[in-house]
Amino acid sequence: MILDEIIRHTNERVAALDGVPVQQGRPHERVSLEEAILSADDRNAVIAEIKFASPTAGRIREDAEIETLAGLLAGGGCTALSVLTEPSLFAGSIDYPARVKAVTGLPVLRKDFIIDERQLYETVASRADAVLLITRLLGTRLPGFLDLARSLGLEAVVEVHDEAEVLLALEAPARLIGINNRDLGTMEIDPGTTERLSPLVHDAGRLVIAESGITSVREIRRLKGHADAFLIGTAVMSARDPGKAVEGFVFA
Repeated sequence: MILDEIIRHTNERVAALDGVPVQQGRPHERVSLEEAILSADDRNAVIAEIKFASPTAGRIREDAEIETLAGLLAGGGCTALSVLTEPSLFAGSIDYPARVKAVTGLPVLRKDFIIDERQLYETVASRADAVLLITRLLGTRLPGFLDLARSLGLEAVVEVHDEAEVLLALEAPARLIGINNRDLGTMEIDPGTTERLSPLVHDAGRLVIAESGITSVREIRRLKGHADAFLIGTAVMSARDPGKAVEGFVFA
């Protein structure tokens, strides 16, 4: 299973952190992802994702420096940037968030497979503003990871895929909940997942970020009444003009 391979590689990266002094990096003023989403009144709150590869799509893009790409996406009007830092299957790097922060004032979300608390300190040192926490991976450890992230000044997007995970996220308690339309077990996508789970999140007064499977403005229009923000990766990264692609989603 692809997820098993991802976790195997992640465990190897975490093992490499043994003996490495915990560092929080150079202090910097973080930009709030939640506030950015709430401020996107006249447009769709699009979180454009920088990922050069994925296990399902293979190599997606390789013709741009990350700084250039970040500038193009920001110029398209996105609300925030999500940056893949997983190196083995997503061609990411822990260096990427700082490089993105150097060229844009937008909130930066570190997207990776967080399974060890040391990765949260690593996230702070990377200069990211927020971190992805996946409920499927953390289970009952989620509240502890969420508390630590907050104590370090990080916002967290807590990812869920079913009703039980939504309840865990709400109890944690998470404020930003990413509903992943992709089942990490099968890698299959069902946009109806966001439609089905979003009422549970909104009834609790939390924000919904729709993740995965958004490939056209049609999906944005379908999910507008269910999501407060949209995380879009492959459709943007595979476009000939990523900035124009983002603009299309922002004003759909």
